[in-house]
Amino acid sequence: MTFEKLRERLTRFRDEAVQLDIPADEVDRWIDMVRPCAVLSTRDDGPVAARFGGPVLLPVGTAHPPFPYVASIDLAALPPASTDLPLPPDGHLLLFAWPRDRGDLSNHGAVVHVPAGAATEEHDKYAWDPHGIPEEREVADAFPQGELRVRTEPSLPYHYEVELPDGDLEPLPGFPHAEELAEEWEMACRYLDLRGPLHIGGYADEEMVHLDPLAGLVECAVEQASTGRWGGGEPVSANVEDWVLLASWSPALGQVAAGSSVHWAIQRKDLEAGRFDRTFTNVYWNP
Repeated sequence: MTFEKLRERLTRFRDEAVQLDIPADEVDRWIDMVRPCAVLSTRDDGPVAARFGGPVLLPVGTAHPPFPYVASIDLAALPPASTDLPLPPDGHLLLFAWPRDRGDLSNHGAVVHVPAGAATEEHDKYAWDPHGIPEEREVADAFPQGELRVRTEPSLPYHYEVELPDGDLEPLPGFPHAEELAEEWEMACRYLDLRGPLHIGGYADEEMVHLDPLAGLVECAVEQASTGRWGGGEPVSANVEDWVLLASWSPALGQVAAGSSVHWAIQRKDLEAGRFDRTFTNVYWNP
């Protein structure tokens, strides 16, 4: 979808934001931040481009990540320009995550790229849990299953404040009406029908948070890298502009977990190099 088409989808959002007495030029600058987002859902329209669950097929010799398997993305099936991410043109991205916050800053997931034509082997679905913890397997057993169809939709920021070095908060730079714009965008997502359980690209969103979730993720990644618990000893940028949101998942797991948002993010240079082992995952969980 072209930039112009994305903007056309936002006509009603623009009109209603202006009716709130937000200056039109500020609304237009907000809209200029639009990003294409691949929304994956069980709707009937769009090509099948992903699957929740199914067999865990990893490249031969690849260790199973220590997290449950979530989904597989067929990169060749994503429509052209459905994201602005430098993704590989083909193969599959396998997403893994633990959807509950463990109460620390640790990495909560992984991404594995399976190149097209690569030899694979199927892993046991509980390979991530060698100790056989019943409560944790109950959570993983509640993960959704089935095909997902893709459509390209516009994505705008859900957050409206930034944290300064001294801990104070201020509106997004250049947007004195950032809070109203973010709240209006949240409303617009409902009537534009932009929801879907799995997104590729776009802006991060999580329940009841007014700061950018990607910034929080980067802070966790930097802290973990500084202590040697993640990152393999390689440099990790603290500048959120050096990172991109790779995928986000809003789990619907019945009673075993609620209010959960999972984000997978990666430094742009690592994505361009195909270094998916450098993906960091965090979780917001509000049971």
